[in-house]
Amino acid sequence: MWPPPTTRTWDSTCGSGTLDPGAEIFKHRFSPIIILTTARAPQAKLRRLQKLADEVKICGEREIDFAFALRWLRQKWNVKRLLCEGGGEINGALLETGLVNELHVTLCPVIFGGATAPTLADGKGFATLAEAARLRLTSQKRVGDELFLVYRVLP
Repeated sequence: MWPPPTTRTWDSTCGSGTLDPGAEIFKHRFSPIIILTTARAPQAKLRRLQKLADEVKICGEREIDFAFALRWLRQKWNVKRLLCEGGGEINGALLETGLVNELHVTLCPVIFGGATAPTLADGKGFATLAEAARLRLTSQKRVGDELFLVYRVLP
């Protein structure tokens, strides 16, 4: 079963509490759903999120304080492994804070792009190549035309 039972799934599009209540994660419950957001989420959205999740936690004023959030998840929910599903902004923010130790990437035989196309790590990004996150490939698997890659994030 993926993710393993000791893993919690965390899916947040932004700190404003905007989530699709019809998303697949809310349809197939296999572990507690914990939503992390910020103080800028309106009360009406917070009430709606509280109906979808086991817990909604404010973790910052304008942006999610990931170091605080991960400490809280460890203390309150005994989270030792965390699968973060989201877009480029959450990926970029987690990479920038140095809190990612492993990255799973799926390459599909589809190309789209343009100036506003999402990337693996959106947001502020790294100013120089020297600051960029460094990765080492630890495993790869091909299934049909898709390639599943696992990278270890280097210190």
